[in-house]
Amino acid sequence: MIDTRWQTAKNILCIRLDSIGDVLMTTPAMRALKTSAKGRRITLLTSASGAQVAHLVPEIDDVIVYDAPWLKSTAPRANSTPDLKMIERLRGYGFDGALIFTVFSQNPLPSAMMCYLADIPLRLAHCHENAYQLLTNWVVDKEPAHGIRHEVQRQLDLVAAIGARTDNARLSLRLTRAAHEHALRVLADIGLDIQHPWIAIHPGATAASRRYSPEGYGRVAHQLVSTRGAQVVFTGATNEIDLIERIQNQAGVKTFSLGGKLELVQLAAVIELAPVLITNNTGPAHIAAAVGTPVVDLYALTNPQHTPWGVPHRVLSHDVPCKYCFRSICPEGHHNCLELVTPDQVVRAVDELWNAHAEFLIRQTISEPIQEFE
Repeated sequence: MIDTRWQTAKNILCIRLDSIGDVLMTTPAMRALKTSAKGRRITLLTSASGAQVAHLVPEIDDVIVYDAPWLKSTAPRANSTPDLKMIERLRGYGFDGALIFTVFSQNPLPSAMMCYLADIPLRLAHCHENAYQLLTNWVVDKEPAHGIRHEVQRQLDLVAAIGARTDNARLSLRLTRAAHEHALRVLADIGLDIQHPWIAIHPGATAASRRYSPEGYGRVAHQLVSTRGAQVVFTGATNEIDLIERIQNQAGVKTFSLGGKLELVQLAAVIELAPVLITNNTGPAHIAAAVGTPVVDLYALTNPQHTPWGVPHRVLSHDVPCKYCFRSICPEGHHNCLELVTPDQVVRAVDELWNAHAEFLIRQTISEPIQEFE
């Protein structure tokens, strides 16, 4: 039975303390929350990383940045003062309810305790154990013992427990005209002809276990340029410039780099303009899904639930006995779930997307169909 108290809860706190991709995969659930009650306001409590994209999500009215000490990416701190201050800050918002979004391997109870101490009256989460008073609404977490859902579906199922549903399950991200204009300028500045076939490659990833090799990316770029006549544009953060240069040297053909030249909103605009994105299982794959760009996802088998959602895609990996290790560093040291994916497979996946989804690939900035991929 649905708890009817949520129907009158208008000031809602959503907690998603992870990174860019995780926030994006939670946006359909937040849309369901937003649209299921008139006048409902959504505030997202998220990490500094997650906040970068949260400001681009129209369903989110406000963002609070909090790097929680129970997440591995948070730097150690001397004492609990920031956490106690956050509890007081949350109390000051007068939230009617809080939803705690987690992957099944995360414990929601630290967040639930914060909300309890902040006197937020309604508190909902998936949880493996009975949280008693910490959660007013407990959805028993059956993952992974009884199967694993896509992350988007997991969070949609959570909000459905309080009657929040949506017919639009697409990821949400809104870009401004200024972001598009900037993307067009930077592409022109590096010499890219957007009237000619081009492909974006984002070769980085935070976790080493989720990175396809520079040599592999180099051979992919070489084939795309030399045998398909495509232009290749690399994107990446400032700390990935060396990686991009290494890949470009390996490719041995003319390619383009936007490494270190884009803020997140500008990166998203470039990805939206790109006919195809090739990347690892990382934030840009979910940005591509949110803006409708077909993606070839070199998907390390560290976990199964984060594949591209709601967009034409190809997921490439090599089946291994050690799959679903949930590790940031390959415990076997061989990276075979990615290393054994060949550049030929990657290029064929691009061909397949191009041929099967031409209507997605012909962007407003491209005047002619792509003959090279037919």
